[in-house]
Amino acid sequence: MNRVVIMTVGMTHSGKTTFAKALESRLGNALVVDQDNHSEFLQRYYEKLVPKGGTNHIKHALTKMIVDYAVHHSDCHLILSNANRNQESRKELLSYYKKHDFTTVLVHFDLPISLLKERIAKNNRDTLRLRTAFSYDEVLARQDKQTGMEALDPIAGEADYLFTVKEEENVLAVMEMICKLT
Repeated sequence: MNRVVIMTVGMTHSGKTTFAKALESRLGNALVVDQDNHSEFLQRYYEKLVPKGGTNHIKHALTKMIVDYAVHHSDCHLILSNANRNQESRKELLSYYKKHDFTTVLVHFDLPISLLKERIAKNNRDTLRLRTAFSYDEVLARQDKQTGMEALDPIAGEADYLFTVKEEENVLAVMEMICKLT
C-alpha cells in the first residue's frame, strides 16, 4: 500500500484541525497527529518541563516519538495538522517521509485574515495550548507579521502534491483529490 502523509500549513483558525479530522474519517486508515493536543497534554501534566520561551523542544520530541511509532509500527496514512509554517522545517519533515516511501501532500490554508479574525471572535477555544501568547488574536497578529517578513507559503515541488485552500468552499474538493491519491 502506498502511504500518504498530508501536512497542513496555515495560520491559526484557518481550519487545519477541522480539515484533518474530516479527512481522517473519509480516508479510514488515517491518523491525525496534532501538536496542539501534545501542547495541551504537556501544559496540563508536565507544566514544569515546558519552556517559558524559545523552541518547545519537549513538544517536538513528543510529536516525533508518536510519528516515528506510526511510521514504523502502523500502516496508517498520516495527517499532520499543525501550522508547519517554516519552509526549512517542512523540508526536513518531508524528506523524512519520502525516505519511508510516503507520498507527500501539502494543504495550504491561505484564507483572508478578516475571516480568521471572525473565527477567533466566535470561537471559545481553550488557550491552555498557548505558551508565548495570551490570546489567539495575538497569535494571528504575530503570524501575519511573520508572513510579511519571510516567505512561509509552500511552493510547487516542495511536496509531491500541493493544494491551496483560498476559500472555505475549496475544502471538499481538496479532500476528494487527496482521497483519490490513496
